Amino acid sequence: MADETSDAVTREAAWLAQSYDSLPALLKSVGGHWDVVQAYWPGDGLDRGKSGIYVTRARVDEDHPSAWRYRPRHIFRLKLIWPIAMGTSPAEAERPPAEAGPSLTETELSRAEIEQQNFDNAIGDLLVRIRGPQGDKTHGGRFLSVAEVPTDGSVSVVFDDPEITISKANQLRATVTYYADDSEFSG
Repeated sequence: MADETSDAVTREAAWLAQSYDSLPALLKSVGGHWDVVQAYWPGDGLDRGKSGIYVTRARVDEDHPSAWRYRPRHIFRLKLIWPIAMGTSPAEAERPPAEAGPSLTETELSRAEIEQQNFDNAIGDLLVRIRGPQGDKTHGGRFLSVAEVPTDGSVSVVFDDPEITISKANQLRATVTYYADDSEFSG
């Protein structure tokens, strides 16, 4: 018998990539902010030049609410990557030094600040999609309920320090965690 929870990460990634409902689309190809929404961390295959949401699980517990029933509870961990392109634009590079405008340092700071706001905006749309439409917290019937565990908090976003991630990797990073109760099964 296959584990009833083994496809949870794939189901959640499919929900986040969905774009044909009333919630914000996340993928750029359909008007969102993100280049990639996928199940699992790609390891060495990570494209550092693309913004991405990588769905993983931090944990799964099996509640046993009755003699023959099991209710798996997942803790999803989304790893968010937001690249920042630093340096001068081609137009700035072609201008004579007197007309070049702000120094490279000022340009980088400005670009870093703008990208931090863009990252916040993209995360805002992600949170709307995680919450789901009013009255339906099942993520399209994929789960019993998602982000509805009042005792443990619904959704948590932890931002990595931009001072470190921008200087070391030219990117912003955050981790989003939330719970999802899976459909019950007999066992």
